[in-house]
Amino acid sequence: MAHTSSITRNNREKEWAVLVECASGQPSAPHLSVRLQDSFDWRELLARAEQQGMLGLLAEQLKNLNPPPRTEIREGVREWQRRQTVHTLSLTAEMFRLLEHFASLGIEVLVTKGPVLSVRCYGDPGMRQYGDIDLIVRDKDIQRSTEAMIALGYTPKVPVTAIQAKKSPGEYVFRKPNAHVLIEFHTERTFRYHPRPLQIENLFQRRVFVTVDGRDVPALSLEDELILICVHGAKHFWERLMWIADVAALISPGHAPDWDRVVAVAREVGAERILRLGLRLASDVLGADLPVHLEPFKRSDGAVSRLAAQITSRLASPEPRDIGILQRAAFRVRMRGGLLPGAAYLFRLLLSPTEEDWTAGKEGNRPALLDAISRPFRLARKHSRRSDN
Repeated sequence: MAHTSSITRNNREKEWAVLVECASGQPSAPHLSVRLQDSFDWRELLARAEQQGMLGLLAEQLKNLNPPPRTEIREGVREWQRRQTVHTLSLTAEMFRLLEHFASLGIEVLVTKGPVLSVRCYGDPGMRQYGDIDLIVRDKDIQRSTEAMIALGYTPKVPVTAIQAKKSPGEYVFRKPNAHVLIEFHTERTFRYHPRPLQIENLFQRRVFVTVDGRDVPALSLEDELILICVHGAKHFWERLMWIADVAALISPGHAPDWDRVVAVAREVGAERILRLGLRLASDVLGADLPVHLEPFKRSDGAVSRLAAQITSRLASPEPRDIGILQRAAFRVRMRGGLLPGAAYLFRLLLSPTEEDWTAGKEGNRPALLDAISRPFRLARKHSRRSDN
């Protein structure tokens, strides 16, 4: 039994080394060929790659592998790529349709993550794993946006009555019946994991256009996208290697963000420590290079060093465990920096109800105070069960 456990551990350590190699900016085909020996458990590697959001990057590197993987593995990867291509084409086509429709209504929209981020980071809208299209609109436009989506045949998860009652979900989710299309809208009120309120007009003022399949798509500036990915990674405790790979790609020499603006944008929303952690993970895990003048900024915070080490250890662990509720709370506090600001950040998140805290059928009627009071108890039950499992 101990021998079997040791083999499993060794395989998972090899899996992690392969995924890190693929996520780095300059993977080495010879290194991968050595790591992927005949005894390698390919099915476990592919399963872990999918869980970490790395299947696209892994599939790309397998093309250059010599000798190539076994026939059934190649066919399995090709089948995944075929499905991913079809899914990507479907989502990008719908994205273009929605952008045109919203432009005709005079509603400004920005695209984040999804195909735009995949193009920015990896040069191809189908290289990065994603299952939806993320759009940003102003909060004042969300009711009109919801009505427009309903008119286009989408079913909203957040009813119009809740919007009229000024309740804010985690995101505004729309599904199209009988189709694998998921659209999520975000506003300044749903970006609750930013330590300070997001000034959404600044996002629109700094917007740029990214070319996706020959069409210009309105998107966040590179600097705003970088901060958003760092906040998103911190929101989810950096549980996927994909987000670290995104950060490493966005700060690669080929992109060269305006670093003064990056720091200014982070300061604007109180996310300096969140940015430091994202940069530290990209550097420590994937070897991403930073300009020399930014090394003091990255390494000036001892708490970030400890957090990066904990996250890296958990990601690479052959036997990963769920994060307990107390660990989650401590992480939130440390992400803000300082005991009092950290505690205020934690309690704001604890008392900011989302759609999961609303009573079904009474979203627009139940007082927000009751939703806020019930939220900590729901989170305690949810994460206690996960920790037990």
